[in-house]
Amino acid sequence: MTNADPQELAKFGDLAHRWWDTESEFKPLHQINPLRLDWLSSLCPLVGKQVLDVGCGGGILSDSMARRGAQVLGIDLATKALRVAQLHAMEAGTEGVEYREIAVEALALERPASFDVVTCMEMLEHVPDPASVVRALGELVKPGGWVFLSTLNRNLKSFLFAIVGAEYLLKMIPAGTHEYARFLRPSELAQFSRDAGLELHSSRGLSYNPLTQRYSMGADTDVNYLLACRKPL
Repeated sequence: MTNADPQELAKFGDLAHRWWDTESEFKPLHQINPLRLDWLSSLCPLVGKQVLDVGCGGGILSDSMARRGAQVLGIDLATKALRVAQLHAMEAGTEGVEYREIAVEALALERPASFDVVTCMEMLEHVPDPASVVRALGELVKPGGWVFLSTLNRNLKSFLFAIVGAEYLLKMIPAGTHEYARFLRPSELAQFSRDAGLELHSSRGLSYNPLTQRYSMGADTDVNYLLACRKPL
């Protein structure tokens, strides 16, 4: 069985045509992308690297990593979103990026230890079995390579900020985008990573200021957070 929720795929598929509209429901992704891109690039310069972007959606991160000099494969199971990603790459003239509709577990069987960098951003909170995804990421990355993860913490603050605030009060994203029960505590994601043969390197948090309407990266992992892991040599 495919490790995907049909309702989640349909939800993002229906919005696919708005993926590259920086004032759409995907505005937060456009806002945080430079922050997460600079962070992962500071740990692992992307020039010449073979990179896999899992759950790439419309290709916001994939496209930007290719522009930093990486050879990028973006994968997703949302057909419409992938078509949008492919169309954007053609229209923007982005070189070094390709997209494929395939489950990460299937790709892990096909291309183990093939990538210098593997990213999985804002996806784990949308799948039935996030541990299965992380195991596949560990199989896909080369020894010595990097795995970058991001998701939402599970606590009262994240419920109030990410669901009540972002979805219902500020209406930054559509109501129903997230399901609180699927949020992952950093300790849980760190354990998934260790079980996948990865070593935790560092973590960062993303915070949103509703007054300035800007995101910043820092030590606060209470709501949105990122983990950097490495596969031992």
